[in-house]
Amino acid sequence: EKSLTVKERMARMERNYNNCGMRRSVAAILLVHMHGHPHILLLQVGQSFFKLPGGRLQPGEDEIQGLKRKLSRRLGANLGHLIPDWEIGDLICTWWRPDFQTYMYPYIPPHITKPKECHKIYLVHLPENCHFAVPENFKLLGVPLFELYDNTQRYGPVISYVPQLLSRYNFNCVG
Repeated sequence: EKSLTVKERMARMERNYNNCGMRRSVAAILLVHMHGHPHILLLQVGQSFFKLPGGRLQPGEDEIQGLKRKLSRRLGANLGHLIPDWEIGDLICTWWRPDFQTYMYPYIPPHITKPKECHKIYLVHLPENCHFAVPENFKLLGVPLFELYDNTQRYGPVISYVPQLLSRYNFNCVG
Protein backbone atom coordinates (compact mmCIF):
# COMPACT_ATOMS: atom_id res chain seq x y z
CA GLU A 1 0.00 0.00 0.00
CA LYS A 2 1.20 3.50 -0.83
CA SER A 3 -0.11 5.12 2.36
CA LEU A 4 0.88 3.87 5.80
CA THR A 5 -2.11 5.21 7.70
CA VAL A 6 -5.82 5.64 6.96
CA LYS A 7 -5.44 9.40 7.41
CA GLU A 8 -2.67 9.50 4.78
CA ARG A 9 -4.76 7.36 2.43
CA MET A 10 -7.77 9.67 2.72
CA ALA A 11 -5.59 12.77 2.21
CA ARG A 12 -4.08 11.18 -0.92
CA MET A 13 -7.60 10.32 -2.14
CA GLU A 14 -8.68 13.95 -1.67
CA ARG A 15 -5.66 15.24 -3.63
CA ASN A 16 -6.40 12.79 -6.45
CA TYR A 17 -10.09 13.78 -6.42
CA ASN A 18 -9.15 17.45 -6.80
CA ASN A 19 -6.91 16.57 -9.77
CA CYS A 20 -8.92 13.84 -11.55
CA GLY A 21 -12.46 13.80 -10.16
CA MET A 22 -14.28 10.81 -8.70
CA ARG A 23 -12.11 7.79 -8.06
CA ARG A 24 -13.22 4.65 -9.91
CA SER A 25 -12.06 1.30 -8.62
CA VAL A 26 -12.76 -2.34 -9.37
CA ALA A 27 -12.29 -5.58 -7.47
CA ALA A 28 -12.68 -9.28 -8.15
CA ILE A 29 -14.44 -12.05 -6.32
CA LEU A 30 -12.31 -15.11 -7.06
CA LEU A 31 -14.12 -18.25 -5.91
CA VAL A 32 -12.32 -21.52 -5.26
CA HIS A 33 -13.56 -24.85 -3.94
CA MET A 34 -11.65 -26.09 -0.88
CA HIS A 35 -12.57 -28.65 1.78
CA GLY A 36 -16.08 -29.09 0.38
CA HIS A 37 -16.99 -25.38 0.63
CA PRO A 38 -16.69 -22.31 -1.61
CA HIS A 39 -13.91 -19.93 -0.54
CA ILE A 40 -13.08 -16.42 -1.69
CA LEU A 41 -9.49 -15.44 -2.36
CA LEU A 42 -8.50 -12.37 -0.35
CA LEU A 43 -5.27 -10.45 -0.11
CA GLN A 44 -4.08 -9.87 3.43
CA VAL A 45 -1.91 -6.85 4.20
CA GLY A 46 -0.29 -6.91 7.62
CA GLN A 47 -2.12 -8.75 10.37
CA SER A 48 -5.64 -7.42 10.10
CA PHE A 49 -6.36 -5.76 6.73
CA PHE A 50 -8.08 -7.82 4.03
CA LYS A 51 -9.04 -6.79 0.52
CA LEU A 52 -10.39 -8.21 -2.69
CA PRO A 53 -7.88 -8.18 -5.57
CA GLY A 54 -8.24 -5.12 -7.78
CA GLY A 55 -7.59 -1.42 -7.48
CA ARG A 56 -8.02 2.06 -8.89
CA LEU A 57 -8.76 2.59 -12.57
CA GLN A 58 -6.88 5.10 -14.66
CA PRO A 59 -8.93 8.09 -15.89
CA GLY A 60 -11.07 6.99 -18.84
CA GLU A 61 -10.05 3.32 -18.52
CA ASP A 62 -12.63 0.63 -19.28
CA GLU A 63 -13.68 -1.25 -16.12
CA ILE A 64 -13.18 -4.76 -17.53
CA GLN A 65 -9.79 -3.98 -19.07
CA GLY A 66 -8.74 -2.17 -15.90
CA LEU A 67 -9.71 -5.13 -13.73
CA LYS A 68 -7.76 -7.50 -15.97
CA ARG A 69 -4.76 -5.15 -15.74
CA LYS A 70 -5.00 -4.98 -11.95
CA LEU A 71 -5.40 -8.76 -11.56
CA SER A 72 -2.45 -9.45 -13.86
CA ARG A 73 -0.31 -6.93 -12.00
CA ARG A 74 -1.24 -8.23 -8.53
CA LEU A 75 -1.65 -11.95 -9.09
CA GLY A 76 -0.48 -12.81 -12.60
CA ALA A 77 2.28 -15.40 -12.82
CA ASN A 78 3.28 -14.02 -16.30
CA LEU A 79 5.65 -16.89 -17.01
CA GLY A 80 5.22 -17.57 -20.72
CA HIS A 81 2.56 -20.28 -20.89
CA LEU A 82 1.15 -19.19 -17.48
CA ILE A 83 -0.05 -15.78 -18.69
CA PRO A 84 -3.49 -15.39 -17.08
CA ASP A 85 -6.59 -15.07 -19.22
CA TRP A 86 -9.02 -13.51 -16.76
CA GLU A 87 -12.68 -14.26 -17.52
CA ILE A 88 -14.63 -11.38 -16.01
CA GLY A 89 -18.22 -12.32 -15.20
CA ASP A 90 -21.17 -10.46 -13.72
CA LEU A 91 -21.05 -7.14 -11.94
CA ILE A 92 -21.98 -8.25 -8.42
CA CYS A 93 -22.35 -4.88 -6.70
CA THR A 94 -21.43 -1.22 -6.67
CA TRP A 95 -20.31 0.61 -3.53
CA TRP A 96 -20.05 4.38 -3.13
CA ARG A 97 -17.80 6.52 -0.95
CA PRO A 98 -19.72 9.74 -0.16
CA ASP A 99 -16.80 11.63 1.41
CA PHE A 100 -13.11 11.30 2.22
CA GLN A 101 -13.81 8.81 5.00
CA THR A 102 -13.32 5.05 5.20
CA TYR A 103 -16.98 4.05 5.05
CA MET A 104 -18.73 3.06 1.81
CA TYR A 105 -22.39 2.36 1.02
CA PRO A 106 -24.08 0.02 -1.48
CA TYR A 107 -26.05 3.08 -2.62
CA ILE A 108 -25.51 6.83 -3.00
CA PRO A 109 -26.95 8.56 0.07
CA PRO A 110 -29.68 11.01 -1.01
CA HIS A 111 -27.87 14.10 0.27
CA ILE A 112 -24.69 13.32 -1.73
CA THR A 113 -24.44 14.94 -5.16
CA LYS A 114 -20.75 14.26 -5.84
CA PRO A 115 -19.55 10.91 -4.49
CA LYS A 116 -15.80 10.60 -4.07
CA GLU A 117 -15.46 6.98 -5.23
CA CYS A 118 -17.37 4.35 -7.18
CA HIS A 119 -16.18 0.82 -6.35
CA LYS A 120 -17.48 -2.03 -8.56
CA ILE A 121 -17.04 -5.69 -7.71
CA TYR A 122 -17.12 -8.38 -10.40
CA LEU A 123 -17.28 -12.15 -10.24
CA VAL A 124 -14.21 -13.57 -12.00
CA HIS A 125 -14.25 -17.14 -13.27
CA LEU A 126 -11.07 -19.10 -12.70
CA PRO A 127 -9.91 -22.06 -14.79
CA GLU A 128 -9.67 -25.47 -13.14
CA ASN A 129 -5.93 -24.96 -12.61
CA CYS A 130 -4.51 -21.53 -11.98
CA HIS A 131 -1.14 -20.14 -10.89
CA PHE A 132 -0.73 -16.94 -8.89
CA ALA A 133 2.25 -14.78 -8.05
CA VAL A 134 1.62 -12.80 -4.87
CA PRO A 135 3.62 -9.66 -4.00
CA GLU A 136 5.93 -9.96 -0.98
CA ASN A 137 3.94 -7.69 1.30
CA PHE A 138 0.69 -9.64 0.75
CA LYS A 139 -0.68 -13.07 1.63
CA LEU A 140 -3.26 -14.77 -0.57
CA LEU A 141 -5.88 -16.49 1.59
CA GLY A 142 -8.83 -18.69 0.75
CA VAL A 143 -11.57 -17.69 3.21
CA PRO A 144 -14.79 -19.75 3.39
CA LEU A 145 -18.04 -17.93 2.77
CA PHE A 146 -19.38 -18.95 6.18
CA GLU A 147 -16.48 -17.13 7.88
CA LEU A 148 -17.12 -13.94 5.92
CA TYR A 149 -20.85 -13.89 6.59
CA ASP A 150 -21.77 -11.10 9.03
CA ASN A 151 -18.14 -10.67 10.12
CA THR A 152 -17.72 -6.92 9.57
CA GLN A 153 -15.41 -6.52 12.53
CA ARG A 154 -12.71 -8.66 10.90
CA TYR A 155 -13.32 -8.18 7.15
CA GLY A 156 -15.20 -4.88 6.90
CA PRO A 157 -18.69 -4.27 5.48
CA VAL A 158 -17.87 -4.78 1.80
CA ILE A 159 -16.20 -8.19 2.10
CA SER A 160 -18.54 -9.49 4.82
CA TYR A 161 -21.50 -8.74 2.53
CA VAL A 162 -20.17 -10.94 -0.30
CA PRO A 163 -21.95 -14.16 0.86
CA GLN A 164 -25.34 -12.41 0.64
CA LEU A 165 -24.48 -11.07 -2.81
CA LEU A 166 -23.48 -14.54 -4.03
CA SER A 167 -26.64 -16.19 -2.64
CA ARG A 168 -28.43 -15.59 -5.96
CA TYR A 169 -25.99 -18.00 -7.65
CA ASN A 170 -26.13 -21.77 -7.57
CA PHE A 171 -22.56 -23.12 -7.43
CA ASN A 172 -21.72 -26.61 -8.59
CA CYS A 173 -18.55 -27.69 -6.82
CA VAL A 174 -16.89 -30.57 -8.60
CA GLY A 175 -14.57 -32.60 -6.43
